[in-house]
Amino acid sequence: MTIKQNIYSHLTAKERKHLSFPAKFLLDNDLLKGNVLDFGCGLGKDVEVLKSKNVNIIGYDPFYCPEYPTIQFDTIICFYVLNVLQNEDQSMVIMNVSALLKPGGCAYFAVRRDLQYEGFRLHKIHNKLTYQCNVTLNFQSIFKNELCEIYQFKHFNQYCRDENSGCPFCNLSIEREIIIESATVYSIYDKYPVSPGHSLIIPKKHVANYFDLSFRDQTACIFMANRLKKIIDEKYKPDGYNFGVNVNEFAGQTIQHVHWHFIPRYKNDVESPIGGIRNIIPGKGNYLEKNNI
Repeated sequence: MTIKQNIYSHLTAKERKHLSFPAKFLLDNDLLKGNVLDFGCGLGKDVEVLKSKNVNIIGYDPFYCPEYPTIQFDTIICFYVLNVLQNEDQSMVIMNVSALLKPGGCAYFAVRRDLQYEGFRLHKIHNKLTYQCNVTLNFQSIFKNELCEIYQFKHFNQYCRDENSGCPFCNLSIEREIIIESATVYSIYDKYPVSPGHSLIIPKKHVANYFDLSFRDQTACIFMANRLKKIIDEKYKPDGYNFGVNVNEFAGQTIQHVHWHFIPRYKNDVESPIGGIRNIIPGKGNYLEKNNI
């Protein structure tokens, strides 16, 4: 089934009288810092209880509390949301959380560990097909038992790495702004932009040649490009785009770590845009004129 057919995920939200276990764990360990967002808050019980305990928190849920946040947060919690979503929607949630998280902030994803089977099932109360699956993330696990696991997420540039120490994309400077991030890919603004909004899409895996990436990692780059376009459209309002990858030295690759260039284009930014990316070789762009088309 496609994402659009997974339309009853909100029915899995439970009515509770008390704070959820992940929320209590984070509260007891003093991990709910600053401004807090409950992303996918469902019916909002955690928000209600945490507010009563003087946590500065708001909730967002696409069905129950649909006003999308317009600011960034120090802490974001996302409990049991990923378990009821398919892969593409899981990635979209992680990217949205990353974009809403302040530099230096932390997000916490709680996932179920008690699921007996995956797929669509008939909900016992609502008598509608709802989806559930097991989820494993490549973030730091800070708690796990037979019922749930809690992961801590920080932006990619918040971690120090020993491997590939000479690669600027494996060891991203803490000063660089991350636009969005998924489990395997992140996006930043180009250090030497050719146009406003010029961005890079970079797999976290250290691979030099794009064609050596797995199909899954290639797909993750394309998926991020779709989300990144919405952000750049809203912020810069370009009139078009060029995007692509330099592969190997003689195609202009200078950093031996795969990265997509995502370049917004604007009306009159060059004398003639005819040929687009053909202009990477001078004189080859205007094929229309040369061929009398």
